[in-house]
Amino acid sequence: METFNYLSVLLSIILGLAIAQVLQGLRGMILARVKVKPYLPTFIWIGIALLIAVQAWWASFGLHVRANWTFWTFIVIVLQAVSVYMVAALVLPDLTGEVIIDLREHYFAHRKWFFGALLASILCSAVTEVALRGHLPDRMNGKFRGVCALAAIIAAISRRAWVHQLLAPAMALTLLLYITLLFSRL
Repeated sequence: METFNYLSVLLSIILGLAIAQVLQGLRGMILARVKVKPYLPTFIWIGIALLIAVQAWWASFGLHVRANWTFWTFIVIVLQAVSVYMVAALVLPDLTGEVIIDLREHYFAHRKWFFGALLASILCSAVTEVALRGHLPDRMNGKFRGVCALAAIIAAISRRAWVHQLLAPAMALTLLLYITLLFSRL
C-alpha cells in the first residue's frame, strides 16, 4: 500500500465524520422542524461547513505525490481535519428532546467556539503549507486565508446580529471564489 493511501484513511474518516455530522444535523432539523426557530446565518454556515469539509478532502488528494512523510507533518494535517470536524460539529445544536431549538440563540451562545474552530482550521492549513512545502502559502492563497481568519476573529468577538448577517454570506462568497480560483482542478 502506498504511504498516502495509508495515511489518507484517517483523514477520510475525520472529514467523513464532519460531513456526516452536518448531514445528521440537517436531518434532525427536518424531522424536528416544528421545534426549530430558524436563523439565516446558521443555514449559511451549514453550507460553508459542508463546503469546507468537502474542499479539505478534495485538496488532500494533492498529497498523493508526496514521498517523504514525517509524523509531525501528518499530525498537522490531522489537526486541520479535526478543526474542520469541530466546525461541522458546532454549527448545529443536538436536536433531542421536546424543547424548542432557537438557532439564533445557539449561534450566539457557541459563536466563540465555532469561529475559534474555524480560525484553528485556517491556521492549521497555513502551518500545513509550511510543514509540506517549507514556506507560507503563496500570495493569493495567503490573502484568502487572511481575510477568512480576520472574519472568524470578528465573528467570534461580535455579538451584533447585523455583523453576522453580513459576514455569513460574505464568507460563503469568499469561500466559493477561493475554491473556484485555487482548487477547481486536482
